[in-house]
Amino acid sequence: MYSKEKIKSDLPILPIGAISQTLNIHQRTLRIYDKEGILCPKRTSKNRRNYSLDDLEKAKLIMFLTRNLALNLAGVKIILSMLEMSKVEPKDYVDYVAKVAKAAKIDTKAQEENIKKTSKRGRKTISD
Repeated sequence: MYSKEKIKSDLPILPIGAISQTLNIHQRTLRIYDKEGILCPKRTSKNRRNYSLDDLEKAKLIMFLTRNLALNLAGVKIILSMLEMSKVEPKDYVDYVAKVAKAAKIDTKAQEENIKKTSKRGRKTISD
């Protein structure tokens, strides 16, 4: 039988491996986000990280901010705090920030340039 109850998006159900595969980022990156205090998942009794669907949405926002808008983690912390203070739902984070970026006249061309710049950071090339 189908239940009409809303899915609890804050339940910690996803291990770090599932999140990293879903977002196509390294597990180490998620650990850095945890250490920096911008994406802090719940811990199991064995001290393993378990992420919620809200954490997944927050991680998507962090990726958008760092890759598309070329923000550093300090800027990400500020924006996350502002979103939480404004009571924006995690599922709406990326859309909300994209609207703000558009209102601030950060156009898609600038975002594309930022993506090109940030996609090469920290990666070795054949000439290295």
